[in-house]
Amino acid sequence: MQIDDAATILAGADFFEICTEEERRLLAFASERKRFAAGSTIVESGVVPDGAHVLISGSISVTPGAGGEPHIVSEHGAVISTMALIVARPREVTIRAVGAVETLFVPRTAFRKLANQSPELARRAADKIRHELMGFVSAVTPAGKKIKE
Repeated sequence: MQIDDAATILAGADFFEICTEEERRLLAFASERKRFAAGSTIVESGVVPDGAHVLISGSISVTPGAGGEPHIVSEHGAVISTMALIVARPREVTIRAVGAVETLFVPRTAFRKLANQSPELARRAADKIRHELMGFVSAVTPAGKKIKE
């Protein structure tokens, strides 16, 4: 895959909007296109992923590790395991290919190296994650109040 193709894929992924064009090109150089057959596990619950995937084509199912209903994601450009770019922690969900799936894998080592070289990128990443977490907390707070009642 051409670096420009990978950089274009990253440009279309929500999380990587925090990167400059040059930062996306550097990440693209370190990235790898991966293909998964239907039913293949992309991320296993309880396992520490080595980075994040950007969905290029296909659909994935996201199932909580404790069981529960899978959530289907088909949005091309969706970033799978964003937090894996920052921290080495086990995932709490299992992510599988529903049909044939293609992703662009961005290694944590590449993202962290770039963030270490660019404090501004590290700040933008922290701000983006903080904003996403606050949105999540805002969404679940009303449900938590109803559960307590």
